[in-house]
Amino acid sequence: MIDNTENEKRLFHQGKKLIAGVDEVGRGPIAGPVVAACVILPPNFYIEGLTDSKKLTEKERNYFFEEIYKHAIDIRYEFVDETIIDQINILKASRLAMETAIMACCVKPDYVLVDAMKLNIPYEYESIIKGDEKSISIAAASVVAKVIRDRYMKDLAVQYPEYQLDKNKGYPTKAHKQAIKEHGIRDIHRKTFSPIKDHIMEQMTLKL
Repeated sequence: MIDNTENEKRLFHQGKKLIAGVDEVGRGPIAGPVVAACVILPPNFYIEGLTDSKKLTEKERNYFFEEIYKHAIDIRYEFVDETIIDQINILKASRLAMETAIMACCVKPDYVLVDAMKLNIPYEYESIIKGDEKSISIAAASVVAKVIRDRYMKDLAVQYPEYQLDKNKGYPTKAHKQAIKEHGIRDIHRKTFSPIKDHIMEQMTLKL
C-alpha cells in the first residue's frame, strides 16, 4: 500500500507548515458542474483508508468528509458550471475551479499539492500524477469535492427527475442517454459533450 503521507512529511521536514491539497471531480459527466476543493490539513493528520474518492463507497466518503471538516485548518470548494465548461472546455474549467478554490482560502498555504494539473497560482506547488492516491491532502480534497458535487446532483434530481441524476450524477449511463432521447436536453447538460452534441445535431437535421 502506498504511504499517502510521504509527500506531506517531506514538505514538513523542509519547513513547510501549511500544505494545501487540491483536486477536482466531474470531468466526465455530460450534465452538471465540475467541482474542485482545496484542503489544508493539520500536521501529522492521518485517517486509515482515506484515499482517492473514486475508490471509496458513498458511506466511506461521507465518513471521511465529516472527519476532514472536523480537523482541517481550511477548506474551500468551487463550482464551474456547464455554461462555462462549454465556453472554455473541461480542462480549462477544471483548472479554473482549482485555482479559484486555492485563492479563496482564508489561510494562505506555504505549498500546494495538486492532482496532475499545471496551475497559475502565486504559491509554490507540485503536480502529482495519481496524487489522490499519493497525498493525503489531495485525497481529502478529492473526497470533499466528490461529496459536495454528489449532493448537488441529488438536489438537481429533484428538479429534473426524468434524468435520474441522483443515481448517475450526470454521467452518460444508458438510462441517462435514453432520457435525453425521450425528454430532450436541459440547461444542465454540457452542449459540447457527446452524446449531447450528437443529439443537438440530430434535432437540427430533423428540422431541415
